[in-house]
Amino acid sequence: MTALLLIDIQQGLQEMKFYGTERSNPDAEANCSRILNAFRDKNWPIFHVQHCSTNPASPLHPSKEGNDFHPLVKPSEHEPVIQKNVNSAFIGTDLETRLKSQNITDLVIVGLTAEHCISTSVRMAANLGFNVILIADATAAFDKIGVDGQRLSADIIHHAALANLKDEFAKVMNTTTLLKELAD
Repeated sequence: MTALLLIDIQQGLQEMKFYGTERSNPDAEANCSRILNAFRDKNWPIFHVQHCSTNPASPLHPSKEGNDFHPLVKPSEHEPVIQKNVNSAFIGTDLETRLKSQNITDLVIVGLTAEHCISTSVRMAANLGFNVILIADATAAFDKIGVDGQRLSADIIHHAALANLKDEFAKVMNTTTLLKELAD
């Protein structure tokens, strides 16, 4: 059985000043919404992951409006929300238990950000034995300053994160391809 895992698609990740000076893939949330609606139409399992930062300055701290889900992917009443405070959706949560109790073997993963919580959760899911499909254009990244002081663009960070996960930890595809496969 296949489930959709939406990771950290929250309002606070719209705040550029906290995370970097630019973000890749402005269409990520819209693509996440398209995939979410496809899973809802099929009545397939859906899990929303919400990052609840322990840093009071973070836009994702529970006391901040940024902790709220992005309006395009708000959970419905019957869709479970898994709250975490570390990068992995599996650490300190009951996500693995929930997935295995429903005989879920395959995960479609979307969300934010490719270089942090997506990367960590994809790697862990694969190491726990799940077959992972990561949707490249339903995730995004922020720019970073490298160890040499050079700025690395958000697109470079995004592509590098996906390249590091491709084949080793996940099958990487785009939203259109996934939706076509789900329709078949």
